[in-house]
Amino acid sequence: MKITRNPNLTLADAFLGEEQISLAEGLLVGWTGKEPEACPGYLEGEGVLTSLPLPNLATCTRDEVRDYFDNTWTLTEVLFSGLRCEEALYTAPYHQLRHPLVFYYAHPAALYVNKLRVAGLITDPIDPFYETLFETGVDEMSWDDMSKNETSWPSLAEASAYRKRVYGIVLGLIDSHPGLATGHEPIGWEHPLWVLFLGFEHERIHIETSLVLIRELPSSWLERPKHWPADAPRGEPSATPPARTLEWLEVVGGEAALGKPRDYPSYGWDNEYGEDSRPVEPFAISKTLVSNGEFHAFVVAGGYRSERLWTPEGWGWRTFRNVKWPTFWVSAGPAGLNEFKLRAPFETIEMPWAWPAVVNYHEAKAYAQWLAEQDGQEQSYRLPTEAEYALLRAEKGTSDLDPVMLEDGLAFRTRGQNLNLAYGSEGPVDLDPSPGAHDLVGNVWRWCEDDFHPFPGSQVHPYYDDFSSPCYDGEHTMILGGSFSSTGDLASVFSRFHFRPHFFQHAGFHLVRDASGDESGGAVRLGGARGQADKYERTEVLAQYLELHYGTPIQAMPYKFARAATEFPRRCADLVLETANTLGIELKKALDIGCAVGRSSFELARGCPDVTGIDLSAAFVETCWHLQAEGKLDYQARAEGDLREDRQALVAEEIDRNRVTFRRADAMGLPPEFEGFCAVLIANVFCRLPSPGACLCRLGGARGLVRPGGLLVATSPYSWHPDFTPREVWLGGRVKDGVEVLGKEGLREFLDPEFEFVSEQDMPFVIRDHVRKYELVFAHASVWRRRTP
Repeated sequence: MKITRNPNLTLADAFLGEEQISLAEGLLVGWTGKEPEACPGYLEGEGVLTSLPLPNLATCTRDEVRDYFDNTWTLTEVLFSGLRCEEALYTAPYHQLRHPLVFYYAHPAALYVNKLRVAGLITDPIDPFYETLFETGVDEMSWDDMSKNETSWPSLAEASAYRKRVYGIVLGLIDSHPGLATGHEPIGWEHPLWVLFLGFEHERIHIETSLVLIRELPSSWLERPKHWPADAPRGEPSATPPARTLEWLEVVGGEAALGKPRDYPSYGWDNEYGEDSRPVEPFAISKTLVSNGEFHAFVVAGGYRSERLWTPEGWGWRTFRNVKWPTFWVSAGPAGLNEFKLRAPFETIEMPWAWPAVVNYHEAKAYAQWLAEQDGQEQSYRLPTEAEYALLRAEKGTSDLDPVMLEDGLAFRTRGQNLNLAYGSEGPVDLDPSPGAHDLVGNVWRWCEDDFHPFPGSQVHPYYDDFSSPCYDGEHTMILGGSFSSTGDLASVFSRFHFRPHFFQHAGFHLVRDASGDESGGAVRLGGARGQADKYERTEVLAQYLELHYGTPIQAMPYKFARAATEFPRRCADLVLETANTLGIELKKALDIGCAVGRSSFELARGCPDVTGIDLSAAFVETCWHLQAEGKLDYQARAEGDLREDRQALVAEEIDRNRVTFRRADAMGLPPEFEGFCAVLIANVFCRLPSPGACLCRLGGARGLVRPGGLLVATSPYSWHPDFTPREVWLGGRVKDGVEVLGKEGLREFLDPEFEFVSEQDMPFVIRDHVRKYELVFAHASVWRRRTP
């Protein structure tokens, strides 16, 4: 849609129905569900809408489910009623890492339709174009990944009309489905209506994330929604923060129990389920979240200018963005004066120093390092772990049921907790009156040390198999406890969410120091794919991969009987080039997914002028860049024990290294501009992905990685392991619907609709551990050609 600014137009007026306002295209909009005053959750004395409790799926009545749906639906529209102009709806955020807000206005509606169809609750699409356009959001790979689609979005009136149609479909389902009849059986994981509640909770996720995007817009484009809850208390305004230091709470440690029971009577996302028990050593935690006032001292001290305080990735983000203070702080005076206001959700206000500092993970870690230097501590400060939070929350006790199943936003506010839209903003870090550590739930999310990971026994839900598993990748950091805008399941005691460490959510942090004085922080950082990611960063394994890729046949395998298994990456590239020649496929550009240290990408450049190699490992990609620049790299191969043999990785002189581009990217979330390659090589990747299907689905379709008539070469030993890939999404190596399925059969099932099978073979490769120990593996290699329309 082309934006034409009308200064007299307010989307709020259109939503509120106070008068019919004509948009630029002459279309009219209004509430697509219940008006706020008629909606469940409306607080008549305050004139605002708050969140209802999370439904009890064992006892909920049809009326309660309808009320919860209406509350969810209207909360979305109350939020969007704060947008004053079309720029607010159609302009992408300043960082270019997310879609414009019009996407998030219609996306929840499209998901209802798509998931209800998957569950068999409805049969037909409402608008196939919209259900594709609004189906998938964005999970950027890095803070500098700004290559997003240029999309022509529907008008607000068109998007509203679509929402209105979906509202009617969902309401009709609630009113008619026998599964909600009086005395119904509990609605559990396998029940078809589970997907209905999935839709509710998905929309509530986007109420929260859309609020962050709104907060990033110019305040002149916004006005406070008439029915949004009031902000939390702000305290007395002052130009500089009052003197305040962190207080510490000593915790004796213990055993932390984690995981949501499968039969618990509320909806939960797949990552919440499973069971785990973790020992927790004694530690001390800050009694409150770090406030704006405390973080101000870090800013004044030059924390954003001191590289030593930051991790390499954090410093890269800071310098790329030229960040000088937290994202929602607004400079209120000359540079160097360090006077600030705060950009609240809908307006700029005097700085509330007692509110928590809303920062990303990188900023939280830099502050922890800075404070340790200031305090002269021998041990470093760090962020809490998930187990430490679980232990603290267990000590505070809870009712038999999750509190969010019992209390609406007003009830939470009454007892001093800023959760479930008790307030419309974050609030003072000491607002929670309960003893011990404050704000273990609500106010703002809490960054923790753990990467996102599944619990033992966790399973992927078939209705939404790519909700969690693509993010078990060592690249997403966990946030816990919910924020003021967390409602429904997000406000649950079982909620665990995740974002990339550079991403902004309404998140802050507590600090922890270890009683042990362990400089590493004493915290075991957990993650489903973290073990894999960390493994590939280690120098020893990097050398092992350099040997696999660049070691001469005699170096890589001195014993003649297995020497044919050496130079596996070169043989993969040869298979691509030779097959393309045989089939008469001109190779104009090729993609190497999981390129590791780059040999196959360089070899592809012998016959292709434009090769892109991608890998998730930063160490691998940096190694590729070095080899591309220098053509060689010294390394050491393990001989025996501590003994090493000097080696040199060499790229053949006749290869034009400028034909190759290396990029760090996730095989399950490749950039949208990656499409139409003449050949794609995927070597030994599938069985190390949390969701192989997420990668395979990108190969075909309208924006497929492989162009029609193009070539796909895939190899895999199918070494499935639940540490890397949940069993439910293995391509093979399991019993499916009573039948034993092998990996190559599962791969064929995925590819057959769009790809024609060409050939297959066994391809051995050898990985050297030391001079007398080698791992001999036989990968299955299959060659496919994408069908032409």
